[in-house]
Amino acid sequence: MTTLTILNYPDPRLHTVAKPVQEVNNAIRKLIDDMAETMYAAPGIGLAATQVNQHVQLIVIDITKEQNDLLVLINPVIVAKSGQQEYEEGCLSVPGIYETVTRAEKITVEALDKHGKKFKMDAEGLLAVCIQHEMDHLLGKVFVEYLSPLKRNRIKTKMLKHNREIARNSY
Repeated sequence: MTTLTILNYPDPRLHTVAKPVQEVNNAIRKLIDDMAETMYAAPGIGLAATQVNQHVQLIVIDITKEQNDLLVLINPVIVAKSGQQEYEEGCLSVPGIYETVTRAEKITVEALDKHGKKFKMDAEGLLAVCIQHEMDHLLGKVFVEYLSPLKRNRIKTKMLKHNREIARNSY
């Protein structure tokens, strides 16, 4: 397995809309394994393929402390949602930034699993937030876009500075 490079906001590639996975094959399963390793190493609880510059509809999530319950969603679609909840969100593409975002409290999602088998599941609380957050990435949207223009600009400035420091230190 390989740890992949996570794109940092405001990288324009994060705004790429992901294409559906045409076939769940060995290449997709390798990407799933690499994304899981990358997410656990970060450490995070969710990662969309868009964040590792792979523009296909693929998400990995694991909200357990033990990191032993990987959820794979290929070509996910939210078919029902209800309620509202506010949650403080962070993002591996926006390191160190945490802001409150309002999302649906309960969702029903349909997707394919790691083997290409279709399934449907209900989610609420943190899992529902995480699925919605990662699905936004597949649409080319980063959670900071839910914030006011002032907050978003502050975060963008902070991230540009952060990204310059990373680039400077990698030479």
